[in-house]
Amino acid sequence: MPSGVETMDDYGSVDNGFYDDRIDKVKEPERRAFAYLMLTTVRFAYASAARLLVVKLVASLSISASAAALATADFDLSAVEYGETITVKWRGKPIFIRKRLPEEIEEVRAVPMSSLRDPETDEDRVLTDEWVVVLAICPHLGCVPVSNAGEYNGWFCPCHGSHYDVSGRIRKGPAPLNLEVPPYKFMDEGTNTQLLIG
Repeated sequence: MPSGVETMDDYGSVDNGFYDDRIDKVKEPERRAFAYLMLTTVRFAYASAARLLVVKLVASLSISASAAALATADFDLSAVEYGETITVKWRGKPIFIRKRLPEEIEEVRAVPMSSLRDPETDEDRVLTDEWVVVLAICPHLGCVPVSNAGEYNGWFCPCHGSHYDVSGRIRKGPAPLNLEVPPYKFMDEGTNTQLLIG
């Protein structure tokens, strides 16, 4: 059809061949409102899904009831002799428990703090003078040290050569920190033979 010729459409409107944008100008606010509504709804759905994912992730990281029951462990230390180290398990990790000789206690307490890489007094690491309780995992790369070994007669990590004293403090080698002290307490006053870890 030649341009500029007016025709009637099926509804009786005159089509002059030019686009009449007056209709779009009237409908534009309605379309914009609908678009905003849809965008807001989609954003709300995404935010709700993200919140649900975070809640499920945090819930999965929470300790289960069966694991909470294993969170503490008690040990009878009455058979441990002076100078002896025993290894026990707590939460699937090895723990060193050592009954120290009086001369060992004097030796570690005489060490100047300036010579320690991770300065910590022996008194801050133990509850009683004779017992030291440490996590048996080297803080360097997670190896298990050997008891009654090394230059300081405490623990020696054979993986990379870290030496610890009988307080579990790093004295030589690449380990950046002392052996970790787990939370523990003695259940019996005076004898200190019933140990509770956790």
